[in-house]
Amino acid sequence: MTKNCILLFALLLPFPAFALQSLTGQVVEHITAEPLQGAHVRIHNSTSGAYSDADGRFSFPIPTGMRWPLVVHVSFVGYQQATVRLESMGALPLRISLKPESSRLDEVVVSGTMVEVSKMDSPIPVEVYSAGFFKKNPSPTLFESLNMITGVLPQINCSVCNTGDIHINGLEGPYTMILIDGMPIVSSLSTVYGLHGIPSSLIRRIEVVKGPASTLYGSEAVAGIINVITQDPYATEPFLLDVSGTSREEWNVDMSAGRRIGGAATIWGVNGFIYDRPHDANGDGFTDITQQKRLSTFTKWAFGDASLAARYVVEDRWGGQLSWNETLKGSDQIYGETISTHRAELIGTVPFTVAGHVSRVDLSYNRHAQDSWYGTTRYDALQHTAYALWVTTIRQGMHTTLVGLPLRYQWYDDSTPATVDADRTLLPGIFVQNDAAISDRLTLLSGLRWDTHPDHGSIWTPRLGVKFSPDSRNTIRLSGGSGFRVVNLFTEDHAALTGSREVVIRNALNPERSWNANLNWMRQWNADRHFGTLDLSAFITRFSNQIVPDYDTDPTKIIYDNLDGYAVSRGLSMNSELTMIDGPKFTAGVTWMSVFQRSDRRQTQMFAPEWSGNIGATYRFIDITGRFNGPMRLPVVPGDFRPSTSPWYMILNIQATHRFSNGWELYGAVKNVLDFMPKNPLY
Repeated sequence: MTKNCILLFALLLPFPAFALQSLTGQVVEHITAEPLQGAHVRIHNSTSGAYSDADGRFSFPIPTGMRWPLVVHVSFVGYQQATVRLESMGALPLRISLKPESSRLDEVVVSGTMVEVSKMDSPIPVEVYSAGFFKKNPSPTLFESLNMITGVLPQINCSVCNTGDIHINGLEGPYTMILIDGMPIVSSLSTVYGLHGIPSSLIRRIEVVKGPASTLYGSEAVAGIINVITQDPYATEPFLLDVSGTSREEWNVDMSAGRRIGGAATIWGVNGFIYDRPHDANGDGFTDITQQKRLSTFTKWAFGDASLAARYVVEDRWGGQLSWNETLKGSDQIYGETISTHRAELIGTVPFTVAGHVSRVDLSYNRHAQDSWYGTTRYDALQHTAYALWVTTIRQGMHTTLVGLPLRYQWYDDSTPATVDADRTLLPGIFVQNDAAISDRLTLLSGLRWDTHPDHGSIWTPRLGVKFSPDSRNTIRLSGGSGFRVVNLFTEDHAALTGSREVVIRNALNPERSWNANLNWMRQWNADRHFGTLDLSAFITRFSNQIVPDYDTDPTKIIYDNLDGYAVSRGLSMNSELTMIDGPKFTAGVTWMSVFQRSDRRQTQMFAPEWSGNIGATYRFIDITGRFNGPMRLPVVPGDFRPSTSPWYMILNIQATHRFSNGWELYGAVKNVLDFMPKNPLY
C-alpha cells in the first residue's frame, strides 16, 4: 500500500525534464480555424519532427543539444509553409495557422517595384507561383515548368536542336527578361541557349510581371519579366533528393543540402539530366527530342541580409538524322546539329544604410561560351556580361522613392560575318521611381529612366501606374509605360543560324520602342467552405521600329529590317482559383490575343495563338494539369505540303503522389494523356 501511494504521488508530480524535451502544439486552417490533419512539423537543421493528428495536434521530442532559439517549419499540401521562431519553452504549446496557397495576396513581392511590398499593395500586378505549384507537374528545367502559367508560352524554335525561348502575351522570347534573384542573368546569347540549365529544385517562387518593365530593368524587359527567387539558405531543407525518369528514358536528378555555419547559412545543389536514346515516332528520319547531357551546380551563401550565389552549367546536345554521330560534326554527309555550352554565373547583394536610408548594391556576372555546328555551318560565341546596380529607398510620409544607378557592360564575339571584331557595350543609366500612398485606397506610381547607348545615344523610358481598392476584396490597377530593346540579332534568333535560308539584313537596325497599357481587376472572396480569386486583365503593346524576320518575300531568304509601320499585341486574360475546404482545388486561365504587324498590309505574327489557356485540379494525392493552344500561323513556303496554321491541341497530365510518414515522397505521372503529336514536322 505504501509503495503504491509513493508511486502515485511520483506520477502526479511535475516532471520538468520531460516537459523541456517535448515540442507541442496544434496546426489549424487560417480562415476557418479548423484543425489540419497530416501537417508536417519539424525543427530546422534536425531530423526531429512529426505529423499532426486528427485534432491538428503534434508532440515530439526536442533533440538533445539543440541551440535556442529554435526555428520550426510547418508544411501541408495546398497551404503556404509557415516558419515560427521559438525563443523559449514558455511559448508552448504552439498554435500555428496555415494560409491556403490561393490566398497569396499578402505574400511579399519585389519584381513590380524593386521594393518589398505585399502582392495586394503593389501598384503593378504581379503573379506569384510557389515551388509547390510546379511540383504538380514536375519538369527537369524552368523552361518546361513555365508552361503551366497562363499567358506564358515556352516555345521550341528548332525541332532539331530543341532550342527555345519564352513568350509573354504573344511577344517573342527576346522581349522577355529572365531574372535570378532580381538580377538579369539570362539574356542575349543565353536567351536561346541558357534557359534549360535552370533546375526546378532551385526555385523558391517565381514572380511574373506582364508588360514593359524597362523603367526599372532596362533593355529586353519589353514583354515583361520572370523573376526566379532561389531558395533561402536559412530555411532550406537539410537534405533533398529528387530522382525522376520517364518511359522515354529521360533521367533527372536533383540534390541539395543546407546548413548553418555560425551566423551564416549555405545551400549546395547539383542537377543532372541525361537523355541519349533517339526516338522517331513520326517516322521522318530525324530525332524527335534532342539528345542532351547536362550538369548544373549551384551554391548560395547568406550572411544576414547579404548573399552571394554562384552557378555553373555544362551541356552537350545534338539532334538530326538518326544515323548521325560525333565523328560527322561539320560534315555534309549526314545532317546534324550539335551545341556545347559552358556557362558560369555569379550573383551578390549587399545591403547598407546611407544617411538613414536603406540602400543596397546588387552585382552579377555571367560568362557564356558555346561551340556549335549546324550542318556545315559553325557558330562559336563567347559572351561576358557584368551588371551593377546601386539602389536607395527613401521613405518620407506617404512617399516611397526609389533611386537607382544601373551599369551594364557586355563583351561579345562570335564567328559570324556580322561580328568582325569583339563587340563591347557599356550601358550606364539612372532611374527614379515614386510610390505615393494617397490614401488607404489609392496609390500612384511614377517612374523615369535614362540610359545612354554608345551607338543610339540617350534613351528615355517613363512609367505610370494607379492602384485603387474600393474595399478589401477588390483591387483595380491601371499601368502604362514605354519599353526599349537594343537588338543582338545573331544571339537571339536561332533561325538566322540554321536551315537553308540566306540571312539578309536590309538596313542598319535601330532600337525597338514600345508603348504599353494594362488594366487589371482582382477580386477575392471567402465563404464558409470555400474561397478563391478572380484576376482579369486587358493589355495592349504597340511597337515602332520593330525588327521582324520576313520569311514570305523570298522563300530562300530570311530578311531582317525595322518594320515600316507598326506592330501590336493586344488581348484579354483571365486567371481564377477556387479552393474547397477539405475538398478539391481548381485553377483555370485563358488568354485571347491578337498579335500582328501593319505595314502595307496586316500580317498576323507567327507562333502567336489567338487562344491559349491552362487548367488544374488537385484533390488529396491527385493532380491534373493541362494546357491548350489554339491555331497559330506557321512558316511555310509556296507549294509546301505542311499546313500554314497549327491545329487546336491540348497537353493533359495526371500525377499521383504518396507521402510517407518519414518525409519521403513517391510520385508517378502520365504526361500527354490525350497523346497529341504533330502529324508533320513543323520546321
